[in-house]
Amino acid sequence: MNRELKALAVHLFTALGAIFAMLAMLAAVQEEWGLMYVWLVVAFIVDGIDGPLARRYEVKKYAGQIDGVLMDLIIDYLTYVFIPAYALFKSGLLPGWTGWIAIILITYTSAIYYADSRMKTKDNSFAGFPGCWNMVVVVLFATAPNFWFTLGLVVVLAVAMFTPLKFIHPARTERWRPVSLPVAIAWTGFAGWAAWVDFAPGSWAHWGLVVTSVYLLLAGILQQIVPARRQSA
Repeated sequence: MNRELKALAVHLFTALGAIFAMLAMLAAVQEEWGLMYVWLVVAFIVDGIDGPLARRYEVKKYAGQIDGVLMDLIIDYLTYVFIPAYALFKSGLLPGWTGWIAIILITYTSAIYYADSRMKTKDNSFAGFPGCWNMVVVVLFATAPNFWFTLGLVVVLAVAMFTPLKFIHPARTERWRPVSLPVAIAWTGFAGWAAWVDFAPGSWAHWGLVVTSVYLLLAGILQQIVPARRQSA
């Protein structure tokens, strides 16, 4: 297989996320929340793999006729924002007016954030909360906290999208990557298992989700507080 075909194959792999997004949406409409999140986790795995593949096979150079970044953003908005927001609203975790506030905040602020060319920092982290609402909502499904806490969390994270706070990319942020990447992989496993058992109360995966989510949420901010050690000349 020549380089052009390999690069095109990466784009075709990325596009699978659109199929998984549709399957997740169909499950959400039927209020099959566990199945919905199984598909979202599958889409999350595809999204985690396609980036390294795109860089390895130089898709911009050998398959530049397809804008992989644009395609990735479209699929990410569906799987990271739109479907989780719908699930949060429809599931009853945020009843009445609180649900309306949440879906308006989540979809509106995320649309602006995803179009912001300044969303990436020099160390390949994210400037502001990166709109990973799929990760937030799966933890809310698993733990089912008080709706005031849920609404407050949504508001705080929506505001955090437009702050100078840093949030790591587990695979691309080099600092602490030996810890961050395994934590992200563990998070994926916990999320997948929690969804597979349909968020059964008391599942061990719920605690794993909480612990790994706290790390992924705060690691970048801690890196801003704790300066990196300078390498000796």
